[in-house]
Amino acid sequence: MAAAHKNKTVATLLALLLGGFGVHRFYLKPGADRIGLLHLCCLPVTGILYGAVKPHPFYIVLPLLVSYIVGFVEALVIGLTPDEKWDAQYNAHSGQQTHSNWVLVLLLVITMLVATTVLIGTIARLSDVVYTGGAYG
Repeated sequence: MAAAHKNKTVATLLALLLGGFGVHRFYLKPGADRIGLLHLCCLPVTGILYGAVKPHPFYIVLPLLVSYIVGFVEALVIGLTPDEKWDAQYNAHSGQQTHSNWVLVLLLVITMLVATTVLIGTIARLSDVVYTGGAYG
């Protein structure tokens, strides 16, 4: 019986949309993937921060933003992996070959646009919160 074929375009899309929760990791490696579980750790940290003290609202969503930024980087790594290397790593026993097309290129461009916007916005807001001493505003 052949193993399930892992589609590189689907993995890139999952990393773009749900990378902050590690969904792409669970798609690629079924079961308990340690890095995928690390993505999920951002949710309890966010809740603990809000329950322990009354921090600036930006600090509450910061773990999730960092997790999403890592997910965007992983989307780029997945999408830019050559098809032969992808098949050797994830589709060795599937009996199919990967053929990337223009949809993957479009996803990579969208990932770059979204990732740079989120990263620059996060850096700007973080420096603003640190500079103002955590004051709301």
